[in-house]
Formats: sequence, C-alpha cells, structure tokens
Amino acid sequence: MPRTCSLLLVTCAVLVPAIPAHADELDAEGSTIVVTAEASGYRDAVVSGTKTGIPLLDTPQAIATLSRDQLDDQGVEQLNDALRYVPGVVLGQGEGHRDQVVLRGQSSTADFFLDGLRDDAQYYRPLFNTERVEVLKGANALLFGRGGGGGVINRVSKTPSFAGTKGGLTGGVDSFGAWSLAADLDKPLSDAAALRLNGTYEEFANHRDSFDGHFIGLAPTLAARLGEATTLTLAYEFDQDSRMTDRGVPSLGGVPISGHDRTFFGDPAINRSKVTAHLARARIDHAFSDGLTANLSVQYARYDKYYGNLLASSATASSVTLTGYDSAGLRENRVVQGNLVWKGDTAGLSHTVLAGFEAADQDSSATRRDAVFAAAGGGTASSATVPLARSLILPAASWSAVNRSTTSSVRSLSAHVQDQIALGDHLQLVAGLRYDDFRITSLNRINQFAAIRGDGKWSPRLGLIVKPRETMSFYVSYAKSFLPQSGDQFAVLDATTATLAPEEFRNIEAGVKWDLRRALAFTAALYQVDRSNTRSIDPVTGNPVLTGRSRVKGVELSLAGRIMPQWQASLGYALQDGRIITATTAAPAGRRLAQLPRHQFSAWSCYDVSRKLGLGLGLVHQSSQFATISNAVRLPGFTRFDAAIYYDVSDRVTLQLNAENLTDTRYYPSAHTDNNISTGEPLNAKLTARVKF
Repeated sequence: MPRTCSLLLVTCAVLVPAIPAHADELDAEGSTIVVTAEASGYRDAVVSGTKTGIPLLDTPQAIATLSRDQLDDQGVEQLNDALRYVPGVVLGQGEGHRDQVVLRGQSSTADFFLDGLRDDAQYYRPLFNTERVEVLKGANALLFGRGGGGGVINRVSKTPSFAGTKGGLTGGVDSFGAWSLAADLDKPLSDAAALRLNGTYEEFANHRDSFDGHFIGLAPTLAARLGEATTLTLAYEFDQDSRMTDRGVPSLGGVPISGHDRTFFGDPAINRSKVTAHLARARIDHAFSDGLTANLSVQYARYDKYYGNLLASSATASSVTLTGYDSAGLRENRVVQGNLVWKGDTAGLSHTVLAGFEAADQDSSATRRDAVFAAAGGGTASSATVPLARSLILPAASWSAVNRSTTSSVRSLSAHVQDQIALGDHLQLVAGLRYDDFRITSLNRINQFAAIRGDGKWSPRLGLIVKPRETMSFYVSYAKSFLPQSGDQFAVLDATTATLAPEEFRNIEAGVKWDLRRALAFTAALYQVDRSNTRSIDPVTGNPVLTGRSRVKGVELSLAGRIMPQWQASLGYALQDGRIITATTAAPAGRRLAQLPRHQFSAWSCYDVSRKLGLGLGLVHQSSQFATISNAVRLPGFTRFDAAIYYDVSDRVTLQLNAENLTDTRYYPSAHTDNNISTGEPLNAKLTARVKF
C-alpha cells in the first residue's frame, strides 16, 4: 500500500480533514455506507464531545478535532503544543507550570475535559494516552456545565480493541537534547475482555539557559463485554510532571526586552514545579435497542501540586527587578454523569433526544508564601534589583511564613435535555436547556473568613440547520454559559466575590459546512461572544460592582482535504476583534482584550513522493497582540515555518524528522503579565522512530 502522509489538520470553524477515516457516505437511496479508514485517516465525522453521535455536518457549532495520526505526524507530546496549529485558539503562558488557552477571547485554565468529564486542575496535560483532541468552540454549558464561555477542550482516551493483539514502540530525540520513549500495547484477554496499556517517559530540554525536567505517564484501560448490549470500561491514568518553572522575559519600552531570549529570569534551584495526578474512571454503556442507548460514568481525580518561582516584575536598560512566591495545593474531584440518547420518530418527525444529569464535588486546599531576598545591608526584602546580564546574579532567596492558606468545597448538581428534530429532509432544529445548582464553601485560614455562595443557573441552547443538499449545511445558533465569581479555580471566596452574581457568556454563531467531495471540505463561521457581570471597582465609591462587559467578534475559515491522490493540504484562518465595551477602573471602554491577535493563519501540506517517502510543510502566522488588558506591552506578530520528512523503512518501522521554525524566526507566542513573556524556540529538529508489532 502506498505511503500516505498524515495531514496535520488545521481548521477554524469545523475541522474537516482530508482523509475520511471515520466518515460515512450516503448511497443514492440515502442508506449509510461505512467507509474503511485509510492508512493515516484524519477525518472524524462524529465527535464524542457532543454526546449524541450526530455528524459534525449536522452540528450547529464550530468544532475542531486533532486525530492520533495528526498528533504523531506533528511529533507533539503535550496538549499545548498540539493546539498551536488551530487558529482561533491562542496559547497562554500559564505561568510556566500549566495549560492555559484563550478561546474566542476568553482565557481559561479550567475548561479541559477527559472523555467528557471535568479535568480542571492546573497542570500540563499529556497526550501519550490520547486518541483524539476535540475543541468545541462557543458557550458549552448545556453539555459541560459552568465555564466554557469561549469553548472547551476534550481529550478522548485510547481504548482497548477486541480485534487482535497489536502494539508499538516510539522513541524520539531533538536537537536541544530532549528525548522520549513510549509504548502502546492493545491485547484481547478473551472474547469478553481486552486490555490497553500505554506508558511514556519524557526528558525535557529547550533553548533557554536553564530548563530541565521529566514526565512519567502510565495508563491501563480494561474493557469488558457484559453481554451483547453492555460494555464496561475501567481506566486509570497516572501523570507525574516535574520541570523548571519559566516565566519568560520582561518587557522594555512596550515590547519584549531585546537580547535576552535565552536568559533565565529566576533561580534554577527555586523555580521548580511538580504535579502528580491520579485519574480513575469507570463507564458503562448499554443499548436498550437500536434507537435507545445510555451511559453512566464515574470519575475520581486527585491532583497534588507544588510550584515555586522567582520572576521579573520590571526592567530597565541596565537592571531588572524580581519578586516571587510559591504555592502548594491539593485537589480531589468526584463526578457522576449519566446520559440517555434516543433516536426515533414521532408524528412524522425524526428526533435525537439527549437527557442527562451530573453530580460533582470538588475539595481544594492551597497555601502560598512570598519570596524574600537577602538585602545588601542585612535583613531581607520582598524584591531584588540586579544588573541586567546574560546570566543574572541574584541575592540569596528564601520563603516567608505562609501568608495565604485556603480551603474550598464545590458542590454541583445539574440536569439537561436537548432535542434535535428533523423537520423534513432539509431543516433541523436543535433546542436544549440545562439547570445547574452550584454551591461553593470556602475558608480563609489566615483571617478565618468563611463564606458560602450558591447559584442556580439555566443554560439554554438553540440552533437551526438548513441542508440544501446532503453534503452542505447552513446553521445559526445561540448558547449561554456562566462562571461563578470566585474564578475558574474556585480557590476561595472573599467579602466581595461572596456577594456577586456569576459572569455570563452569550454566543451567537452562524456558519456553513460543505463537503466539496468526500476528501475535501470547506467550512466557515461568524460569531459574537458577549461577556457580562465582570467584576470591577466603582471609581467613585470604591465598592465592587457588576458593570464590566466585553465583546469578541470573529470569522473562521478553513479548507482541508485531498487535492490530488498524493497531495493533501489544509488551510485555516481566523479574524478576531475583542474589546471592553463598558468602562471600569481596570480598563476603559474600547481597550483591546489580551492575547487576541487580530489575524491567525495556518497551513499544512503533505505530499507523497513515493510509496515510502512523504514530505510535509507547515506555516503558522499570528499578527501582533497585547500581553495584557493594560495594552501597554505588545507582542510582535510572527510567521513560523515547519517541515517534516516521513520514511517507511518497512511495514513495521517508520522514521520521521520534524523541523520547527525553519527560518529561525525570533518570536514571542504568549505572556502572563506585561513582564512575563515566553520566547519562541529557535530552529529545532526532532528525529522519531516508530515500531509496530
């Protein structure tokens, strides 16, 4: 069989890949024909995040997917790297110790899910046990609950197969010295049981003067058939990530400081991060009939995390000032979720009905200490100013007594129902509603301030789909989401947040999805996200008020597919504009939102030179963006070129060479504050070997 380059799928509105690995087609009479997956198929016609099995063509929402083949071809091993090629998704720095994304102008550290269940702790998520990444854009409260104002990211885990034993080994090393080993074993144990075992070890390195760390991951999954209509899946994932906490470089004159892209603005002995995560899940799926199915999932997750960091707070042409802090936290999540899906006809109308519930609780505790520096005349100081140099010479640093200590408990109970009604052959209506009863209890153990806040929120969803032909759909949709005022991590309530109503997100969207042919698709979406009830301080009274509002408008376009039998390509573009629309003490009306480049463009092309050799070429472009809402520091726009070579040594052995930033472009992809700005990696090459058995 000829070698097929796996196309790195890049899309904005709805990710429609070039190769229909999982797509279905219709024959002349409308019957479903199952299309067999090609060697490196990227097409996911249905995503699990929608919970109903409705094809993407019939989903009134922008959704992007990254398949396992895409992740392998790009050579990425962590979630934040995988998302770089999805316009409309902007990566935040995450303070050098966690995933953080900006989706449609809304920054979040918590809108992450694993197999549809909340995975909201602050850490870097691995991909060694991931089959697919789904990015569901727009307000998603009906399906996922609180948060998700700009979208959510759902990782779909690898699962066992009953088709026979198979496995693989993967090893890679890059030009900075980072390396990794991974193994994947999929083995049936009997006609009624199968085991999937994934494990990995990664050693970190990059272009910075000081950076190291490692990751260990282990994920066994057991599937059991409990009869012809029932399947039980038991899964566990262990993640341990230990790395240097890197807050990047400061700014000078409104731009990232020049000449210090490799300088580490911290202390290698103090800037350390470590997280250990245990995620255990059980899911039972049952088919009552061809049209009625149900599933019930239970998850327990425990996250134990510590990070310490010194960081730049300001800089001049000759000096830099540093401050710092450390934090330790423990979180336990427990979730029970159930869904019932019915597909059938009533009164001549076809229905896909989703009804479900979710009960969850979350217990968190955290402490914080500030950094103290040895002062020149004796004693200590809360900051240190040192000469600006390639290698900083810092005074001795230690930690103060604990100055923040909190506990919080979050309890939520929700129910949702949605119906997708086919009003004839060309018109579909989607209508749904969710109710969340949400309560947070917290204690500040320093001043003994205890508070309780409860909210009951309705989250509607409404969509209309017009299908002039089987391969084309136009849609409009409206959805609403909410976020309690204690932030997406719910660390603690204070006298202010305990009195304020939740923030609200309203998403209006219109789009078109067109499968030009089975292997080539065009998608487009226009949207507006309004965020309200944002907390601010009244400039006259000094009291907190709910006057903050922002608006993001955007356009997303993509063309992806097989241009010729041996040539695949994918193009994606996003145009976004986000602004404050009511004046507050934090920002005046008209100010631009942080980390929201006006233009994003990405492209990937893969060409099969022969049966064994394939070539790939990629491009990522972002226009300039502001580091924060102050609009005082601008990150310059950049264009990065990537490339890949794939060679099949045999049917079982493949070699690939990925090169990032071919032109050695200097760029600054993300920031956390005006003086914590990440530096992009220079030219880097990674050699990977894959062995199948």
